[in-house]
Amino acid sequence: MSTIQPPRGYLASVFGCYCPRCREGKLFKNKVTAKINRNVDMHEQCPVCGQITDIEVGFYYGTGYVSYMLAVIVSGITFVAWWLFIGFSFSDNRFGWWIGINAVLLILLQPWLMRLSRSLWISWFVRYDPHWKENSPTHYERIVKEHMGNW
Repeated sequence: MSTIQPPRGYLASVFGCYCPRCREGKLFKNKVTAKINRNVDMHEQCPVCGQITDIEVGFYYGTGYVSYMLAVIVSGITFVAWWLFIGFSFSDNRFGWWIGINAVLLILLQPWLMRLSRSLWISWFVRYDPHWKENSPTHYERIVKEHMGNW
């Protein structure tokens, strides 16, 4: 049996917010916008392969931890960059300037961080299927349509 190459690699799939099963369908309905609610508006299933994106009730609660991890990584990168290029001092408020600029940067990056955390989260639970055209997506038993959105 020959191995079928995915249309894009794992990281390109995650950063591009593509379905982890087929790596072709987009996870989100809209492009990134200033309207926060529209940024996390996802398709119920992948438009290409039919993979369900809301696997169980409260599935995306864990993305809060992922988003926090991403914010810490961004803050660490800005901290190191500020330290190397500008330096820190409490006497002339350089530390305060870094805190303020980092906070503004995190607020501006929030729409992308939320999407990236959802894309990462679902990619950890749904594997790439090279034969997704022949195989139907896994149907999860824990999906109860009546309880979706009751949180």
